Amino acid sequence: MGRKFEVRKASMMKTGLAKAKVYSRHSKEIYIAAKSGGTEAESNLELKRCIDKAKKDNVPADVIKRAIDKVNSGTGEDYKNNMYEGFGPNGSTIIVECLTDNANRTISEVKNAFTKSNNKIGVAGSVSHMYSNVGVFVLSGVDEDEVVECLIDNDLDVMDIEVEDDNTTITCDIADFNAIRTVLTSKFEDKIEADEITWLSQIETDLQGEDAESFEKMINMLNECDDVQNLFHNVTNI
Repeated sequence: MGRKFEVRKASMMKTGLAKAKVYSRHSKEIYIAAKSGGTEAESNLELKRCIDKAKKDNVPADVIKRAIDKVNSGTGEDYKNNMYEGFGPNGSTIIVECLTDNANRTISEVKNAFTKSNNKIGVAGSVSHMYSNVGVFVLSGVDEDEVVECLIDNDLDVMDIEVEDDNTTITCDIADFNAIRTVLTSKFEDKIEADEITWLSQIETDLQGEDAESFEKMINMLNECDDVQNLFHNVTNI
């Protein structure tokens, strides 16, 4: 799974929006984490994860600070998590994660992206049952035995460890994500290439020709929606 995970991340980066979109996405995540768990990163593991993730995407410190300051001042928006699921051609599927302060606006924009690209939005659970919601870590230049020893020493269980080329990919239950992240960060901080909670498809597909164009059009339109945070799909060549 390691290579497939990296390919998916590269694909998402390729179809991502400009810096303003990236900054906005991280700002929302930081705000939600700080609002729900407190504004001190050392005592709020989710906030620390969001801040570290933002820094990896080169989000400026003042953007991060403003998101936290909104919580302290009480001036922030009331965001809610919404998830939409849908179908494309030839067995392709997609999960759309959103953070929104206006659900009617969000569903209208998401539906429009599906409709105008000739794809179909589904009901809750119609796609997600074909995916696994898991935590994933990708470490570069770390021997598998070192990882296993570290996990055993800290009584931590994982679902899978896969080594491909110079990358070691660890898949875990989301309930164990923060504990595993704390341990891996303390020992391999400069080796962690990715650490996130994600949706991994159990069934993958390739798209060609007009099918690929239709699916990519939908992705591009969804990426243009301000409320869309993350996209997860099962198409390996987009």
